[in-house]
Amino acid sequence: MCLLFAGSATRQVKDKLERSARHSLNTAAQAVRRGWKQVPRGWRLTARHWRRSLLFRTVVSTLVLTAVALIAVGAFLSSQIANGLYQERFEQFRAEASAGLTEVEQIFAGTSATDRDTTARLARDTLPSLEGGGADAPRQFILANIPNQETQTFVAPFGSSNLVESSTIPVELTEAVRSGDDQYWSAIVLEISESGDERNVPGLAFGTKVTLPPSQTEYALYLLYDLSSMQATLDYIHGVIWIGGSLLLITIGAIAWLVTRSVVGPVSHAAVVSEKLAAGQLQERMETKGEDEVARLGASFNHMAASLQDQITQLAQLSQMQQRFVSDVSHELRTPLTTVRMAAEVLYDARAEFDPVNRRSAEILYNQVERFQALLADLLEISRFDAGAAVLDAESGDIFQMVNHVVDGAHPLAENYGSDLLVISRESSCIVDVDPRRIDRILRNLVVNALEHGEGRPVHIYVASSPDAVAVAVRDYGIGMSALEAARVFDRFWRADPARARTTGGSGLGLSIATEDARLHGAWLQAWGSPGEGSCFRLTLPKRRDSVLKVSPLPLPPRQLALPPTTASAAGTAPDTLPPVDSLAKGEQ
Repeated sequence: MCLLFAGSATRQVKDKLERSARHSLNTAAQAVRRGWKQVPRGWRLTARHWRRSLLFRTVVSTLVLTAVALIAVGAFLSSQIANGLYQERFEQFRAEASAGLTEVEQIFAGTSATDRDTTARLARDTLPSLEGGGADAPRQFILANIPNQETQTFVAPFGSSNLVESSTIPVELTEAVRSGDDQYWSAIVLEISESGDERNVPGLAFGTKVTLPPSQTEYALYLLYDLSSMQATLDYIHGVIWIGGSLLLITIGAIAWLVTRSVVGPVSHAAVVSEKLAAGQLQERMETKGEDEVARLGASFNHMAASLQDQITQLAQLSQMQQRFVSDVSHELRTPLTTVRMAAEVLYDARAEFDPVNRRSAEILYNQVERFQALLADLLEISRFDAGAAVLDAESGDIFQMVNHVVDGAHPLAENYGSDLLVISRESSCIVDVDPRRIDRILRNLVVNALEHGEGRPVHIYVASSPDAVAVAVRDYGIGMSALEAARVFDRFWRADPARARTTGGSGLGLSIATEDARLHGAWLQAWGSPGEGSCFRLTLPKRRDSVLKVSPLPLPPRQLALPPTTASAAGTAPDTLPPVDSLAKGEQ
């Protein structure tokens, strides 16, 4: 039981440890993911500043290029200083080591020792002379056995600071001393212990082979140089270079920031002032100081702004005068025009009693007075739009009732031209917030224009809606118009017929007024045409006044519908046999 309980407890502890480990790993992974998510955000912010700020781009470029230059120069200086320092010291160390090792070899070769004790005493008395400061670097020696030597060891290996058979001696140097009869050297790493802390320092090792009497036993004698003082000097030089480079980098960055800011600041201020001027604040000017190029730029900018302000003010005054003139003239002409119209109506009603010439003159007078009165009404309406006095009186209404009202009103004109009017839609009701009077005027203008230019062919009125918008498209199959004409069809007093030979037609302001009415609703009024294939005008309205149009429920133009039978109702109801138009509009009873 104890064993089983111990095993269960062990499994529980193991499970807990595994769950804790998994939780830690999951926490760490989440932290890493959050960190990685922050990296793209920081990169995007940096990229955004890089694109939009000339000051940031200039300072960062200067710092990066300066840092690269400082690193290259620092690496070159460090390499040169290190090479010069070590090369000079190496020559001194080699000369000292060669002299010391040669002297020891001569002493061992000329000794008269004949026993072990005398030889050991000779070695221990002679070798310490190799120690010392010597060329600003402490020296140590090691007397070691030569590997794989068959001769019996006569003197126990020893060295400075108990360095016996030290692992700091490279194998290559040991092999060179064993197999050669010359002096050899190699770079080494010395382990130094100071206050209980061990650290590695660079050093040099010089070695040669010596023979001790009386058994002529060969030993390897090494002379080690501690280069920690020179390494400290080199580290100090590196530190000075890095500190000086960092200070220089900061100084150059500050200078680049100040210089660039002195140039970019006025440019940024000019951009802000130009945006205010574009927004209509024509009194804004730049602050100029001094007589340098930037000051002259500011003065030229202010002169340009003052000139533009004067010209815009003059144009605004001329526009106001023109609007007032048109409004006053249109208003003043209404009284005499009323009198002329009354007289024209009397003559027109009595034309049956006139001879043919006077009868024709009375008819022409009556028709032209009617057109003149319509022109005055359109001019007054345009003057209200230009003066900003047009107000939208919106209310909820059914767009189909408005379309049917326009179709009913255009029925006599359709019969006169021999055209059929067809309303095509998948829906029967659609409530929108509009000004009924203005929408009626827009639709009536589009339908009348389609009948006048439809060449007696059918005119189709498509209605479709989406959750946010409703569209009405008036499509005829008459003479059509080109893409250039479709782009200019909403201009004031513009007609596609340069000769103005048509006897029908209004003042030339109908579509312009329709455009202004659509703009008041936040709607789109667009035109399409193709010579010989007809034209199409599409009105897209938002269902609510506070919504913004993004897409129209109807394409422009809607998909072409096959011509219906001649028995189709001209009152606006499509027959049951009409094929579907597209995915948004099709013929229904």
